[in-house]
Amino acid sequence: MSDLYTGKGDKGMTTFFGSAEQYPKSALRVESLGVLDELNSFLGFCKVKAAHVQHPVLHMSMKEVLEQVQHDLFTAQAEIGGAGERLTEEKVTWLEAQIAVIEKELPPITTFFLAGGTELAALLDVARTIARRAERRLVSFRHDAAMIGAEKGRPSGYTIAYLNRLSSLLYACARLVNHLAGEKEPAPTYT
Repeated sequence: MSDLYTGKGDKGMTTFFGSAEQYPKSALRVESLGVLDELNSFLGFCKVKAAHVQHPVLHMSMKEVLEQVQHDLFTAQAEIGGAGERLTEEKVTWLEAQIAVIEKELPPITTFFLAGGTELAALLDVARTIARRAERRLVSFRHDAAMIGAEKGRPSGYTIAYLNRLSSLLYACARLVNHLAGEKEPAPTYT
């Protein structure tokens, strides 16, 4: 046996915290955990690239903001996995506060923008789309769990709200990075 694998999932099934009940790895609950893990890992990549971004308006470095989000995503994963941890309204409020601080530094949004600019901004845009996918998966899982009366691992409304705000934070961070670098935000031409 290894610390890195158990072999228990070799037949496409898995279990959750404190339960012997088997779930197929294709189940929405498992998919929800997987996309949260993917998002958390990609944010780790963004965090490494953000190490140089220091701006007094954030009241913390972008690296620290992203690391806090990673901690919060582990809480969301524990919730989906059936542990007692839950994201709270305070976590949603914290994201909103970060967005508000960044927004004050940016020109108003008058159109959609093409992703890109700096490398970090492009990576944050990819993270934003992964966050949106995670939100959709968790909403689907929450809906399906409610339909069958299942409560174990069902994401709370605060977890759904957190993921919704997280994509907005990542968008704001991408815009801020480009703004600090003097990169223009080109609008789509729809041609």
